[in-house]
Amino acid sequence: MLKLDHIAIIAPSLEAGRAHVQERLGIDMPAGGKHPQMGTHNLLLRLGDDVFLEVIAADPAAASPPQPRWFGLDDSAAIQADWAAGRRLRAWVARTDDLDAVRRQHGAAFGEKTAISRGDLSWHFLVPGDGALPANGVLPSIMDWGPRGNPAPAMPNLGARLLSFVIEHPDPERVVALYAELDIDHPPEIRKGVQFRYRARIETPAGIRELF
Repeated sequence: MLKLDHIAIIAPSLEAGRAHVQERLGIDMPAGGKHPQMGTHNLLLRLGDDVFLEVIAADPAAASPPQPRWFGLDDSAAIQADWAAGRRLRAWVARTDDLDAVRRQHGAAFGEKTAISRGDLSWHFLVPGDGALPANGVLPSIMDWGPRGNPAPAMPNLGARLLSFVIEHPDPERVVALYAELDIDHPPEIRKGVQFRYRARIETPAGIRELF
């Protein structure tokens, strides 16, 4: 079974991502760390006991990785275009405790099992060969934290909590069909929209805010 692990803003820079979250939620996101295998770095915000928000960007100080960066982060033009169009909450990640089974059944969509680390944390992530988001981000990325589990409980609690997570798409029936074979516990709500985008309603100390 797959379960929502975190939602992700794919940013042209961490500074831009931090400013967007500050504007939308009124919260200054804490630093996360660096992913040396992917040449990326992130910010992290706890949204509950087992879910969080990530801002991820290419790390300008990192060496170029030997393979394409995950989350489509090598395509800076596409990231900037999405950013300018207001599609900043751009991905979500589902976790499983049987990544090999997911790969056997759906490997063509989600990619190869890849070892990733951040500081003293290590986990496995399915990364497509070209580094792109599965189905251009309509489908989740898939990961397995291993025995340590989701790190949200160790993150500072800044009073943010995820209330709802929605996919808007011009062809919602297509999205429903893509999700039909995935065993997802409480999947995102799928609605018809003018363009493909994610929306998240988040409770904050300043009230309920929307992130997109």
